[in-house]
Amino acid sequence: MEPSSSIIVVGASAGGVTSLEQLVSGLPTDLLGAVFVVLHIPPDAVSRLPQILSRSGPLSAVHPQDGDRIRPRQIYVAPPDHHLLIDGDRIGVKKGPRENRFRPSIDALFRSAAYTYRTRVIGVVLSGVLDDGTSGLWSIKRLGGITVVQDPEDAAHNAMPLNALEQVEIDHSLPARDMGPLLARLSRQGPAAASETARDPDRQMEIEVAVAGGGNAFARGIMECTELSPFTCPECHGALVELKEGNVTRFRCHTGHAFSKSALLAGVTEAVDHSLWQVTRALEECVMLLEQMARDLQERGQTAEADRVLRKARDTERRASALQVITLQHEHLSEEALRDPPEAK
Repeated sequence: MEPSSSIIVVGASAGGVTSLEQLVSGLPTDLLGAVFVVLHIPPDAVSRLPQILSRSGPLSAVHPQDGDRIRPRQIYVAPPDHHLLIDGDRIGVKKGPRENRFRPSIDALFRSAAYTYRTRVIGVVLSGVLDDGTSGLWSIKRLGGITVVQDPEDAAHNAMPLNALEQVEIDHSLPARDMGPLLARLSRQGPAAASETARDPDRQMEIEVAVAGGGNAFARGIMECTELSPFTCPECHGALVELKEGNVTRFRCHTGHAFSKSALLAGVTEAVDHSLWQVTRALEECVMLLEQMARDLQERGQTAEADRVLRKARDTERRASALQVITLQHEHLSEEALRDPPEAK
């Protein structure tokens, strides 16, 4: 990469494919920089995003290999179930711990770019739910880069842009179709002039960048970076430490999983859903077993004992039915929280 080239990092989730197509359609063939894209997709999905983006604009898009050298005028797309990271003039394609319940993670890409290239980074958040990308944009801004957000009115899902606008000092907010010319202009201007508030990476950021690449969070000292929280990781049940970024609190466990408040709420809510269904299943199994025991007793002529067991079966059945109603209600509330998270209201 030329010293004057920009690193453009773009994150999108639900509704983001259309936004990405609109963005890349406006990029010039002589873009002075490379573009890195993270789109949330299921880990077992087949990603055709490179083909889609290559057809949508003048630049070629590819899934990079771990260790590839960064080249200008190229779009690099995160493969499914792998973090896309920047390490000097090389690309990292790693299976570090999930962040905000996703791998690839937008925040992990943004943070690695900010850590390495600082004022040469342009961060872009597009359509999506919850708030992946907000922490990464905060890191980019903190280290002197430029922040860009899709106009929430233009986004199919506005939670990610809204959260970024609420928590980070955003330099530009505009429709996705207008972003290509803006990014081309910003890349021609060269590195951003670092503001008086721009800072150098700290130990916490160094650890988080390493963890995304597969580094051991516990061995690297994440537990000593900050205070323990009263919460546990919904993925591995490890202890979570609180990570402060301005007025925002995030969490990371000693095995490496990381969460914003919204992502942690979603993870805990899903864990509750799973637990409730497990208890419901267990109660229904008790009903079936009690009914079988009652039939065996009746066949042996032990009618009084069979009636006692059947009464217990009916009582357990009522509890299972009541719990199933509660479980379905909780599941509905969980879906509402994911569609409209508290921090995006």
